[in-house]
Amino acid sequence: MLDNEGEESLKSTFSTFMAEGDQLFHKGQYSKAIERYSTALQLQPGDRNCLVARSRCYVKMGEAINALKDAEASLKNKKKFFKGLYQKAEALYGMGDFEFALVFYHRGHKLRPELQEFRLGIQKAEEAITNSVGSPSSVKLENKRDLSSFHKVDEHKKAQPKNFIHPLKRDRSPYRQKTLRSERTAKQLLGELYTDKQYLEKLLKDEDLIKGKTRSGEKLQDVIMDCISYLDTRTKFWQQQKPIYAHERDRKAREQQRSRARNRPPSDPTFYVLKNLEDMDAELAAGNTESSLKKAQEVLKKVQGWSEKVLPNKTEVMGNLYSFIGNALMDLGNMGKALENHFKDLELAQQSKLMDSKSRALDNIGRVYARIGKFHQAVKVWEEKIPLVQDELEKAWLFHEIGHCYLEMRSHTKARDYGIQSLSAANNIRDEKWQLNANVLVAQAELKLGNYESSVLYFETALDQARALQDDDASAAIQKALQETRQQMPQ
Repeated sequence: MLDNEGEESLKSTFSTFMAEGDQLFHKGQYSKAIERYSTALQLQPGDRNCLVARSRCYVKMGEAINALKDAEASLKNKKKFFKGLYQKAEALYGMGDFEFALVFYHRGHKLRPELQEFRLGIQKAEEAITNSVGSPSSVKLENKRDLSSFHKVDEHKKAQPKNFIHPLKRDRSPYRQKTLRSERTAKQLLGELYTDKQYLEKLLKDEDLIKGKTRSGEKLQDVIMDCISYLDTRTKFWQQQKPIYAHERDRKAREQQRSRARNRPPSDPTFYVLKNLEDMDAELAAGNTESSLKKAQEVLKKVQGWSEKVLPNKTEVMGNLYSFIGNALMDLGNMGKALENHFKDLELAQQSKLMDSKSRALDNIGRVYARIGKFHQAVKVWEEKIPLVQDELEKAWLFHEIGHCYLEMRSHTKARDYGIQSLSAANNIRDEKWQLNANVLVAQAELKLGNYESSVLYFETALDQARALQDDDASAAIQKALQETRQQMPQ
């Protein structure tokens, strides 16, 4: 009993130091924040979130080397920890290693494509490379740094720098033997990644470079060939998923939209909306939630004064703005106002029969209800969303969240049933993360229902998945739950 109390006391103290560090960071008192985080790490050595937080302080203070050490420590035994990847990229960027920062921004973007931070990181790294080296043809790539990050090509194969190109003479390459037609197809399907592929093909022609090895002993030639092979495989995949004419049509549509926006005067409504949406996203990604909220409210007020003739997609734009404002308010903890804006988004979507917008609004409304503990309302809203969902990944998430709400409501049979549906959707796309989450949910529901053997089986499966994902925190929690479940089994 005393051991448990001591453990809880340590956790409480750790959380206190973390909270104090966060407050000091937001006040700009980075040195003092580092002291708090360092004390917290003495209580819980190796805590990933604390290491990332301290790394963030070091970046702000210009101590990029210390920032890099903490970021790399947070990635120990968990290479896909996206917060650590972002901090590593930020530290490398601060050190001026823009090419390698770009690699880790890309790697994080592949893991969490919905996060704006990684997209902005990619953009600023590419701009820094261009500004620092000038014309790509003037750059000499030197084999001095550790390129072992290119070894695990399954994590970031599209992360090769676009503008860091070595001047190479033309000679043999197995990839140059393709027909012009297949090259055109690859260019259309890969889009911006096609320049990455060309860059890699040119590297193969540098005989001095390809003879080199990474620190892990991997031949650079093999690493480059693996990356190119990945892009070729991706080309084939995209070609199967979507006809070439559709890719070409979408590309031209995007280019025309950007071109129209650039060519229009600042007074043009479409230009105004697009520009402000970009600015709002940037503000939000930078952590300036209040500033982005204020801008969104200003844009909404202006759009409301326009007619459908001035802005043909006025309803859709207003829905997007209400959604943005609702999410910003939710981040700021103003759940009542957040709910109001998401309901306005829903109302516009229903009036104009915009199914995607309706699905988005129901999603957000459910999240607000769940955050404030109104699980009955969350379930009601999310169950209305189910017929609108086609994507298996979204199904896995949605069924899991509904099941978790039922678990909170002590409706254990429904919790188990939704957990099984979530698991089925996750299995269909072989998503390990959601397979893990769904197995834990089913195990918890079965435990509450007194089905101990079944609960043990699901916990055991979840434990194997957590270990495969190298998620130490999840493994420890599941191991503890598994032991407690086994103790409750009748002898």
